[in-house]
Amino acid sequence: MDKIRLAIVGCGGMGHRHMYGLAELHRAGWTRFDLVGACDPVLDNAESLAVQAEERFGKKPAVVGSLEELAEVGVDAVDVTTTPPYHHTVAVETLERGWHTMVEKPMGLTVRACNLIRRAADASDAILSVAENYRRDPMNRLARALLDAEVIGPPRFLIHHTISGTNRMTISVWRHQKDQSGVLLDVGVHFADMIEYLLGEIDTVYAQTRLHEPIRYNSAAVTGESGSNPSGVYTKWQRKMPAEFEATAEDAAYATLTFKSGAVGQYIEDHGAWGQGGWLRQIHGSKGSMTLPGDRSGRLITLNVNGEEPLSDERLLDLVPDFHLDAVTTDLFGGDRLWKYELPFTQIDAKIIAIEYGDFAEAIAGNSEVEVDAYQGTRSVAVSYAMLESGATGQIVQMEEMLDESINTYQREIDEGLDI
Repeated sequence: MDKIRLAIVGCGGMGHRHMYGLAELHRAGWTRFDLVGACDPVLDNAESLAVQAEERFGKKPAVVGSLEELAEVGVDAVDVTTTPPYHHTVAVETLERGWHTMVEKPMGLTVRACNLIRRAADASDAILSVAENYRRDPMNRLARALLDAEVIGPPRFLIHHTISGTNRMTISVWRHQKDQSGVLLDVGVHFADMIEYLLGEIDTVYAQTRLHEPIRYNSAAVTGESGSNPSGVYTKWQRKMPAEFEATAEDAAYATLTFKSGAVGQYIEDHGAWGQGGWLRQIHGSKGSMTLPGDRSGRLITLNVNGEEPLSDERLLDLVPDFHLDAVTTDLFGGDRLWKYELPFTQIDAKIIAIEYGDFAEAIAGNSEVEVDAYQGTRSVAVSYAMLESGATGQIVQMEEMLDESINTYQREIDEGLDI
């Protein structure tokens, strides 16, 4: 197969992380992509990515500031890693140009923005993939296999709690701004995808939301060291951000979810919590329960089935004899039946992003469908906003009404700002 000429569009922290993931994919022997372009209106960002790409691939991609210039370079596919307000404007144009497009999550800044991308994807012969990484963690693959085998019986309820944050900045200022992708969307969209990956589609959402910490603090602007910096790539940008700033997006959601299957979920996502933090993702079924580790940690799944000793070791694999990881994940993690792994986070992050690229390449080659398509990408955004819409109105929100945009009290202001 000919090489797929790829460009990364948006060369900030996430763009750099994606380039590291692409390099990891190449190291594992999957070399279908040829990185030919680094595109960002801030040319210093594009140059930084291109220089580091040259170190990893032996060839420097072209540095350009616009999609028009990128067209002159000649590309087959793009990876959209801009900030979220630009996801729909870039992705719609790249799809119209016939370029296969992978777009970072959240797929769009609002449900309406996602639906614009969905319509563009439907009208294009190009492939649209959403870069959702948590579900691709080998531990989450094993969890899904155990659920599919009904090891704990049909699921009855889910508990998902993530509690942390105090008044610190989460990675960047924009993640605390309602019109840029507040933290409940930026982080919560991962959890929405994971929950539906494990338990199927959510039907209704009822939530209380809060903005607990209206002033946030950025330690990197004061000390030069960051407290929130996945893969260590954001420091140079964080040092230029204000030491303190006003947050306009809610930082906590407390929700009850119902699923089409009949299961119920209790959801807490609090990024303004003080004291003891917490993480819990636990699923209870008719025969037992399963406690999952934090995403991208490699830690253990614990299975509790009534009348039997808890399981959190290699014996989990005996319960799912047909469980095998896909070929790309197998090559990246060194095995097709993993029940744990131990790696530094920088390596885990790169490997799981590499899986996204592997999935994208296989779809372009016609070997498979993309795993996270425009529909699922839109659903994950809609679940996150369902909590915010419910918090704004005090009403139970139906997911169907989120997807068709008939509920948009909270989002209306954002859509107006986007002029959509």
